[in-house]
Amino acid sequence: MIPDFTFERAAHARGYARVAGVDEVGRGPLAGPVTAAAVVLDPSRIPDGLNDSKKLTKRGRERLYQVILSVADVSVAHASVEEIEELNILRASHLAMVRALEGLKTPADYALIDGNMIPNGLSIASEAIIKGDARSQSISAASIMAKICRDCVMLSLAQQHPGYGWETNMGYGSKSHIEALGKIGVTPHHRRLFKPVYNILYQDK
Repeated sequence: MIPDFTFERAAHARGYARVAGVDEVGRGPLAGPVTAAAVVLDPSRIPDGLNDSKKLTKRGRERLYQVILSVADVSVAHASVEEIEELNILRASHLAMVRALEGLKTPADYALIDGNMIPNGLSIASEAIIKGDARSQSISAASIMAKICRDCVMLSLAQQHPGYGWETNMGYGSKSHIEALGKIGVTPHHRRLFKPVYNILYQDK
């Protein structure tokens, strides 16, 4: 499956002028924020090679990141570890999506949301698209922007908190990350309600 512009064209045909693709990354990791991006593509300047960020090489993602920035309206936003713990990971990822839409230079009037749920608090018309990052070019562009931006956050945090391997695992619960949790302990950037972190914090209680 290769993403195309079918969903966007259908929304344009219904009278919507600015259609944003929205995706998030970072629901599964044990550390770091959840990050979302909203992208409004110019139908006459769609970058070649757009796809779900997970299906692209690192070099492919980085090339497309620069191209998307130069031809589209892009906004990236986060929800913090504190917000993840206060709201739960699903609601926090939706909050990041709403923030990303609100950050566009020119507001969108329609949103294509990756997944099966429309975020609460969305003020524009929208539709949820399961596996949207593999079906809609706007959502695949958003998946690339969110992934690159979150990876940059984790690379920065890895320099502040060495030993957890965040520069390679991006906060996901790899074997070496979980071993480091046991040896070094929990940082302020760990999600304390996620089970491996919770178990280390409360194993003696």
